[in-house]
Amino acid sequence: MLEDSYGREINYLRLAVTDRCNLRCTYCMPINGLHWLPQTALMSYEEMERICTLLVQMGITKIRITGGEPFIRKGMLPFLEKLSKLKGLEKTSITTNGLLIGDFIPQLKAIGIGAINLSLDTLDENRFLKIANRKGLNKVLHTLDQLLEYDIPVKINTVAMEDQNIEDIIPLVNLTKDKPISVRFIEEMPFSGGSRTPILNWNYKRILAHIQEEFPNIEKIQDPRHSTSLNYHIPHHKGNVGIIAAYSRLFCGDCNRIRITPTGGMRTCLYAPPQFNLKEAMREGKSDQELEQLLIQQIKGKPQNGWEAQKLKKKKGQESMANIGG
Repeated sequence: MLEDSYGREINYLRLAVTDRCNLRCTYCMPINGLHWLPQTALMSYEEMERICTLLVQMGITKIRITGGEPFIRKGMLPFLEKLSKLKGLEKTSITTNGLLIGDFIPQLKAIGIGAINLSLDTLDENRFLKIANRKGLNKVLHTLDQLLEYDIPVKINTVAMEDQNIEDIIPLVNLTKDKPISVRFIEEMPFSGGSRTPILNWNYKRILAHIQEEFPNIEKIQDPRHSTSLNYHIPHHKGNVGIIAAYSRLFCGDCNRIRITPTGGMRTCLYAPPQFNLKEAMREGKSDQELEQLLIQQIKGKPQNGWEAQKLKKKKGQESMANIGG
């Protein structure tokens, strides 16, 4: 079992496979995109498989594949299939914007993908275009229906933004009436790559109060262990509602996660700088035993919470979530 210096079990890896995305969401990256990394700057599939294999042997039981948009990178299905066969890995899941995975849903079900987090910030076509700077709402909604048809568990992730999509909160909650999904509203975070300055008036308390105005009978339900969301249920609804206090960082005390960026940078906290680079360590010829010791050392140094992690950053300015890994 992997443990940090605060006695927290670390069993969850978020692995970003690319920084590229086919959307330009204002809370994630500039409208013209980023300075995309060349293929040689990314970890290869073989390198990612090696690191995942090692971490699973060390105690990681859950891996979430993120980006950018993971399915922009060619060769995802064979990689996912190899991950699913790792002995000791209990769950493989994916975060996606839903625009590219439609044709792969049957294969994802066959591979045994345990869950999909679907980014969806609005149900209005015009607001979708304003937020994502691309069209595609109908395709995302079709992907949602396909995932449910194949009985793949779905969580919808919505970033709540004061001047962008607050009018979508209640319509999105209404999706839980007839669909067995979790709709989760996320406090806006300072990871837009400089394209947007977050307006943080809509914190977790205000989001909940807004929902309670429409659904006064909404009930708090038990949060699963290590949950990043505060979870609620509206009587007679098939699905649930979650609120993620991502900026307030309420879930830090029970954090069980580490992140690996597309270039191999390891982060023990979303708000911390990369501790060291796994890709470089592998290309320098380090053995699995040497990598294991490096990983243990860095995990032991995991900050107590996101506020302490933020103090470790030397660079000023906003990073992009696509560079960090969503």
